[in-house]
Amino acid sequence: MSPVRTSDTDACPGALRLHAAADGLLARVRLPGGLLTGARLRTLRELAEEFGDGALELTSRANLQLRGLSAIDAPALATRLRAAGLLPSQTHDNVRNIASPPLPGSTIRALIPALDRAILDDPVLAGLPGKFLFALGHVPLSPDVAAVPVPTGPTPPAPTIHAGFAGSGDRGRTSGGLFAIRFAGHDTGLRVEGDRVVPALIAAAHAFLAEREEQRGDGPAAWRLRELTDGPARVSARVAGALRLTPVALAAAVPVEATDATDLVGVVAQEDGLAAVGALVPLGRLTGVPLRVLEEADQLVVTPWRGVIVADLPPSAAPGWAGRLAAAGLAVAADSPWSGVTACAGRPGCAKSLADVRADATATARFVDGLPVHWVGCARACGSPSGPHVRVEATADGYLVARTDGDRSGPAHPPGTTNAESDRNGPTRPPGTTGSESSRSGLVGPPGMSGAEGDGSGLVGPSTAGAGSPRISGVGTAVTGLGEIVAVARRP
Repeated sequence: MSPVRTSDTDACPGALRLHAAADGLLARVRLPGGLLTGARLRTLRELAEEFGDGALELTSRANLQLRGLSAIDAPALATRLRAAGLLPSQTHDNVRNIASPPLPGSTIRALIPALDRAILDDPVLAGLPGKFLFALGHVPLSPDVAAVPVPTGPTPPAPTIHAGFAGSGDRGRTSGGLFAIRFAGHDTGLRVEGDRVVPALIAAAHAFLAEREEQRGDGPAAWRLRELTDGPARVSARVAGALRLTPVALAAAVPVEATDATDLVGVVAQEDGLAAVGALVPLGRLTGVPLRVLEEADQLVVTPWRGVIVADLPPSAAPGWAGRLAAAGLAVAADSPWSGVTACAGRPGCAKSLADVRADATATARFVDGLPVHWVGCARACGSPSGPHVRVEATADGYLVARTDGDRSGPAHPPGTTNAESDRNGPTRPPGTTGSESSRSGLVGPPGMSGAEGDGSGLVGPSTAGAGSPRISGVGTAVTGLGEIVAVARRP
């Protein structure tokens, strides 16, 4: 069970529940499975230009956000979203949290709208927390409940990007559409056929709500399944009883083979014979020309690593799309300086941020080798990726550069905060720690020195990461810039 939260306020923003940020109101538009059409993207671009700051932000759960809105615009925004099919429910908007591989096979692709409809049709599920996450297939996130294809036979080799085309979807084959139902990442042995996946996930959501009510006591209710005492086992037992399932004996858990960001950059072959083109969006922010190019596509997919895919293309059309996206300023090569570089909103959009982290990230994005790096303006670490990565965190004394294993066993956000700025699943370290679990850390320069004012360089100060934390090479000495320190931290 995770550390106990002190707040019961679910402040996850949506299209109806707007968040008051430093730069105005923020609206989050949920995209189950990250699926989007060019026509709907055009609507969102027009809304961003008419009511907001003109940009669309990609979140770590493959949703889109509009910023800089005013209260008077909120009703008009909702009306336009509803007309475009982007707001199908007044009651369930914040709980349509469905993740899937960006280019899933046909089985999972059909399950996405089916699960979305089942959620919308269930009045009880309107009471789910805004952080509760469903998943269909392997995803680089931390879903509360997931249906994962059970592979049989050898797994085909990983795709080769530089050969021109890459494989896509869940690479393991399934036997009769058999799926493992996982609970907060735990395989408890529950197996269902493809036609029972949606009922199983709906039953899991009901079981979570029942178990959290039983465990609630006098404190705040759990937001995530991992916050429950023995959550995976207890929720799994409820599902098994409700659906009359008998867990199978596990020789080994179903392997998790989530697609890496670089697997879907450039021209990619879909399993149905069509092609797709994947691009990374610098710091997850789309404006102007890139938006207008993307909205000409019929089918789009937003990815959890803040990228976008033009899908369902004739293979002959894919190279042309790759050229157009590159000309529009998007990264279509796996070795792009933007590969693996992400950031929270930072200044001026977030009042809690201590730095303009996007400007500083831009100034150092040329260092691309090694682990992903995520820039954050405060200890909330909004938007942090799953898995090992380097965190560059603004503090009152400078940037703390630390490697983290991406453990999401902590609560949905540090106590007393609302985490409304980003779609992250939880902090990558427990509240109250400062990176002592990381393998390398150091403080670099005052956070006020942003890329807009200089290169972010300065003297590396003494580390505050804890007595047992090794420091980055060069700590306490003059360095040529923050980018070099980040580059060192990214090395395995």
